[in-house]
Amino acid sequence: MKNDKSNISKPCQLYVKGVKDTQDLMSGKWKTVIIAALYNTGKFRFMELVRHIDGISPKMLSQELKDLEANNLIERKVLDTMPIAVEYELTPYGKSLGNVVDAMSDWGRKYRKAVVENTSQ
Repeated sequence: MKNDKSNISKPCQLYVKGVKDTQDLMSGKWKTVIIAALYNTGKFRFMELVRHIDGISPKMLSQELKDLEANNLIERKVLDTMPIAVEYELTPYGKSLGNVVDAMSDWGRKYRKAVVENTSQ
């Protein structure tokens, strides 16, 4: 069967495209968690993020931060300290994901309480 979009409404196509664009920017296991940590706390130095995000390696964090910076979602600031330290925070564009992160956190906590905790009893 051929991929025929002619029977899908234009508003639906645009809606799904917006979700796909967001998903592409936030793809991977860690990007949303990094954004959530920065949204909730404000600023983090690199090693603070490594300690704050359970299970992420410094190499993976570095890679994800570079992607987020390239997409204008976070800002990297080199501090004038010895040794040199780097601090990360969300850009205004990154902060605009706050409602998305809040909704995901609310849903995740409700899911954990309703499903995960009830099945482990």
